[in-house]
Amino acid sequence: MKPLDIDFNDTQAKYSQIINAYREAIKTGVLLPDTRLPSARALADFYEVNRHTVMMSLQSLVAEGWLRSEQRKAYVVSSELPIDSSAQYKKDLPLKAFSYAFAKPDYDFNEVDLSVFTHVFAGGMPDLAAFPKQAFKQSLNMSARQFNAHDMHYSDSAGLPALKGQIISYLGQARALNINDLLICNGSQEALFLVAKAFINLGDFVAIETLGYPPARMAFESCGAALVDIKQDEQGLCVDDLEAQFKLRKIKLLYLTPLHQYPTTVTLPVARRLKIYQLCYQYGVLIVEDDYDHEFHYQCQPLQPMAADDPAGIVIYISTFSKIMCAGARVGYMHAAKPVLSRLKALKKLINHKNDAFMQLAVAHWMETGEFERHLKRMTKSYKARWNAMADTFTTLQKQGLSLSFTKPDGGMAFWLNCHQDVVTLKSKARAKGIYFQSEEEFYHANSVRSLKPNDGEISHIRLGFAAQSIEQAQAGLYEIFAEQLSLI
Repeated sequence: MKPLDIDFNDTQAKYSQIINAYREAIKTGVLLPDTRLPSARALADFYEVNRHTVMMSLQSLVAEGWLRSEQRKAYVVSSELPIDSSAQYKKDLPLKAFSYAFAKPDYDFNEVDLSVFTHVFAGGMPDLAAFPKQAFKQSLNMSARQFNAHDMHYSDSAGLPALKGQIISYLGQARALNINDLLICNGSQEALFLVAKAFINLGDFVAIETLGYPPARMAFESCGAALVDIKQDEQGLCVDDLEAQFKLRKIKLLYLTPLHQYPTTVTLPVARRLKIYQLCYQYGVLIVEDDYDHEFHYQCQPLQPMAADDPAGIVIYISTFSKIMCAGARVGYMHAAKPVLSRLKALKKLINHKNDAFMQLAVAHWMETGEFERHLKRMTKSYKARWNAMADTFTTLQKQGLSLSFTKPDGGMAFWLNCHQDVVTLKSKARAKGIYFQSEEEFYHANSVRSLKPNDGEISHIRLGFAAQSIEQAQAGLYEIFAEQLSLI
């Protein structure tokens, strides 16, 4: 046969281009099985390359199975081609669309590219522009310089001792949470999935707040949970309704966001916390406490976590640094009773045998130097100013004639605003203007075995985060959201 014509380029090694050309010719049937190729010397002369270049190409094709080498004779196209891509296989057995038998339905997280919006009222997004990049860069450089072999090997999947020690010390000082061990996770979402995997069998009931955090629900549901809505009022979860559901169903877990309820921002009072704890102990229900933004509380000192007073060992405590630092840092952590934590650590090894050691060492150093506390104080002061400004803007809009109502939350990073109108339409119009926020219907769970989602036409609340943008940006965005209504007043 005549050598193949190859239009050589300067961006790739010539032996690679020879391999690609002959492989493609065999795959497409240009070179048929048992076709004998010209000698290596003939090919080298034809392509004006070194004979060793040709030999390396041919030997590579032999190793891949496209050619066979006949001793002292020639290189021949294999008669037993790799069947996944050979032309003969495709001819004998035409491929059709494959049906993938997934174990569970797909989950839509409704991820939105926030970079395309002019005004971002995302409820849990910190001000990334204010993050002390230079100070943290020094901690990253330190972790790269000082790491040891043990830190880099497959070990400490529950978290590096340096970071665990810093977080344990911090939790004792800032949250009255006196513990001696915890599990570092790749964010709080991994922690939620570990809990679901550890406790949920198909059909087990998990009690959830009617309005809640969708990714947490997805984690439980993906492991086979049947979700049960529990009523809420202006003070949070309704204890009487919770007890009624405990009597009706064998509920295994209760998922709560007690400090700043997600999305309504309500702080669960101490009296209700105690009643909920007593009920859960009585009925053998574990409490999953998601304390996602504990640091940002402005009216007073934040209530200590339920896990800080847990004599029965029934609280699984989950928190994250995503709101303090950024979501990209992927530092979350959890604490539970020793047998529970032991099981969660074992599951962690199955999912992710090693955490990001460089990031953990950097965060540990950042905390040790005091930069963490300084950053936290700066951001708490900044967010408090934005919290006050947001409330003041709502009050001004009310005075201008808008029908709005809200309760100023004790803390957190967002407001829950009743607009007394169809907020689904309001949201759609706002997004067309480059303004992002979430509306009430996004926080219900359609598949709950006891869904308390209201009928159409009753969706009137929106969640407006105030941390991610300046006071001036937020005010301008709010006036844009309600510009149409203001023009009619």
